[in-house]
Amino acid sequence: MSLNNQSITAIPGITVGHVTDHENLTGVTVVRFAGDGATAAVSVQGAAPGTRETDLLEPGNLVERANAIVLSGGSAYGLDAASGVMAALEAQGLGLPVLEGVVVPIVPAAVLFDLQLGSAGVRPTAQWGAKATLDATSAPVGSGNLGAGTGATVGKLLGPERATKGGLGNALLELDDGVLLGALVAVNAVGEVFDSVTGQTIAGVRATAPGSYESAVDLALGKLESGALIGTNTTLGVIATNVQLSKAQLKKVAEMAHDGLARAVRPVHTLFDGDTIFAVSVTNAPKQSQEVTPQLINKLGVAAAAAMQSAILNAVRSTASVDGVPAQKDW
Repeated sequence: MSLNNQSITAIPGITVGHVTDHENLTGVTVVRFAGDGATAAVSVQGAAPGTRETDLLEPGNLVERANAIVLSGGSAYGLDAASGVMAALEAQGLGLPVLEGVVVPIVPAAVLFDLQLGSAGVRPTAQWGAKATLDATSAPVGSGNLGAGTGATVGKLLGPERATKGGLGNALLELDDGVLLGALVAVNAVGEVFDSVTGQTIAGVRATAPGSYESAVDLALGKLESGALIGTNTTLGVIATNVQLSKAQLKKVAEMAHDGLARAVRPVHTLFDGDTIFAVSVTNAPKQSQEVTPQLINKLGVAAAAAMQSAILNAVRSTASVDGVPAQKDW
């Protein structure tokens, strides 16, 4: 089977909506899950995260499923968008039943810092979150300057004036026996984006000559004169599969997905990034004939890393230049 949709919405039960503010260069992306939600876990490996409702996704905690996941610009202010997602879902009667006629939608969220582009005073709001929720569809998810990736940049070790445009990216892998695994990522890293196939940096700290980049690794090691580090970054991702996994199994898949982030972004998981990857299993997807064995979990983790790596490359190759920050294709 070959799918035309190469994003996570190819997996039945997943829809995605965005609000994109091209004028103020920020936005929000909402990933919705049909029915009673998706089993979800998270792995936070950056040291400067901005998150909401991530503790409950740890194995051993009571709640198993999330109704939606929010990726947002606006730094910590962008967490407000999740309140609007909750309100929109509550109005549809979706969420964790807690009392007769009362539900609490489970909406984990993570944010990235994009305040240096556009207007720092305009951030995603609860209204934006509600609109993205209501606009969510199963259409292929777009890439580039969209949703949470609208104001994203990469390569900021010499400050934002030397950065390259980041953005939203997608990838989908079709494995054996109808197993699907997709990745959605908003790339806003302090480091550079590296293509391991070509051995080339494709976006990062711009050097003097057009098309060239300073080594972000050398800058981090102090081999090149470096300005003050900007602790305002973060790459956010969602890994999704149609295999029925537990929270503990999804936690491992999310952890392994960070390997793809590490292959594509250098340096990564720094004190200046809040790198966060969610992993979800859509509970209303058809059951797979494969037994969930350690070997299958390992396969899904390897696939998650590969999909995350591809989605990151897709993000920076799909962006457009904005506000004096060139896209990779224009540099």
